[in-house]
Amino acid sequence: MNKVVLMGRLTRDPEVRYSQGENTLAIARYTLAVDRRFKRDGEQSADFINCVVFGKSAEFTERYFRQGTKVAVSGRIQTGSYTNRDGVKVYTTEVVVEEQEFAESKNASSAQSYQTSPAPAPSVEAGDGFMNIPDGIDEELPFN
Repeated sequence: MNKVVLMGRLTRDPEVRYSQGENTLAIARYTLAVDRRFKRDGEQSADFINCVVFGKSAEFTERYFRQGTKVAVSGRIQTGSYTNRDGVKVYTTEVVVEEQEFAESKNASSAQSYQTSPAPAPSVEAGDGFMNIPDGIDEELPFN
């Protein structure tokens, strides 16, 4: 089985090209910066993964995806190789995207100026880690 699921931000605007011939096909390429959960000192904190999208999804990518957009994608890993102009064989690895979607709202992505502010701590009244339930709402709870 060859299946990959990623969530990250586009490192730059997608590059879109159209195939030649009678039935043109849109082909979009972009790179996702995917944060690592764990990192060692001196290591980068993200992986940069090349993605390729075809057809209507590529047209959607061209229209709506921009640098910094947070997206979730699923697809398959594909490897290949080619010989460059200098005669050197180059090996490639990319994700062929089968599904893609926004991973945050447009407002959240435009409002996020990459500032990190700590989330407010929940109000705990009893001091035992649980919040007190106000009196008189027992009837509204789905369990008793």
